[in-house]
Amino acid sequence: MPKFKDSALGRGFKLGKLGLSLTGSYLGYQLQNLLSSPKARDEGRRRFRQRSSRQVRLELESLKGPVMKLGQILSLQSHLLPPEIIAELARLQMRAPGMHPTLARAQFKSSLGSYPEELFGEFDPEPFAAASLGQVHRAIAKDGQRVAVKIQYPAIRAAIENDFKLLRSATLPGRLTGHAPLALLEEVRRGFLEETDYMQEGRNADFFRHQLRRFSYLSIPQIRWDLTTERVLTMAFVEGTPASEFLETRPSQGTRDILGARLFELYHYQVQRLQALHADHHPGNYLFLDDGRIGLVDFGCVKRFTMNLADVSRACVERSWLQNDKKAKEVLQIVFGPSITLARGRGMLIHFETLADILFPLAGDRRVDFGKPSLLNGLSTALGKAVRHKLANPEFAFISRAELGLYSLLHQLGARVNATEICRRTGEW
Repeated sequence: MPKFKDSALGRGFKLGKLGLSLTGSYLGYQLQNLLSSPKARDEGRRRFRQRSSRQVRLELESLKGPVMKLGQILSLQSHLLPPEIIAELARLQMRAPGMHPTLARAQFKSSLGSYPEELFGEFDPEPFAAASLGQVHRAIAKDGQRVAVKIQYPAIRAAIENDFKLLRSATLPGRLTGHAPLALLEEVRRGFLEETDYMQEGRNADFFRHQLRRFSYLSIPQIRWDLTTERVLTMAFVEGTPASEFLETRPSQGTRDILGARLFELYHYQVQRLQALHADHHPGNYLFLDDGRIGLVDFGCVKRFTMNLADVSRACVERSWLQNDKKAKEVLQIVFGPSITLARGRGMLIHFETLADILFPLAGDRRVDFGKPSLLNGLSTALGKAVRHKLANPEFAFISRAELGLYSLLHQLGARVNATEICRRTGEW
């Protein structure tokens, strides 16, 4: 029987308690403002943001599951949130509190039938990465290979189901107005549940390692199937550091531009040639090296889709919808299906045009400077409006979220990328 905190009632109680606590803190902060000078109010605002964001971060770490993943997604929105909040939420990416070693050993044995020290030559009981659904340990296999071992948290599937029951209730007003369709919520829930199947994640990693083998700068871990189950995933250890640590080494603008171009190329090769996408672009999943190589890990969130995104990319580069109504309707039908009419979908084309103007300039320097906050804000606004459009389908919304994650990572790197040239070359058109 799940513990109280893992039940829908228990998790809902903790989230509600957090909301009341933040409300009380905010009211106290506002009362202090009545008697404060402008300088003191600015300092008070900063301290309030630090305290409240730390409180949120600690509660999300405790709950883990979908609500923690929401915090990870929010930590990428550096163009929308104050730096104090981003700094706290960024700590959710790789450093959440892990399971007690005794519980981790029990989880491992219940899945593989033996304790870690019985199956590995060496096993570090302390995780080096801990996130929303599981934690990762360093180990050395019996044959001497360095590996990473991901162990799933107990009862995480039940926590996902419980959290989405809460979310379905919380988003009822939005569903009634068409701004938060149930199909979109179900698409996200399905994706989270898929991430709890480590056998599927292993197959995803094998698929991408084979399909992306042409990119010599990319490393994708080989799966150790002899040490993998639905709840334990063992893979070759991949070298590199996450973006935040990599940037502390002060890489040159040239190195950051090379990495940005390669990230953009990998993304568009997937959407244009594979119709499958590694869809989780939070910084902890990309490991960078000084020579421009990239390690790609965590294949739990993979989206296979039916939309012809190659034609959508080409249409954005060429602004084909401006040529005539026939071309405009062709673009809309790719995204929404054959029943869409030009009159109903024309509003969506405005958002496509905004995106195209930012990513694929028609004149001058074709490089896009993702380091500019105004650029990222423009991309986020356009994608957000497109996703919230009442005609948007869940597949398009899911892919758009992944695309915004890419742009946020490019922004963090401060990369300058010739998106037009990469799209043309990747799509071979």
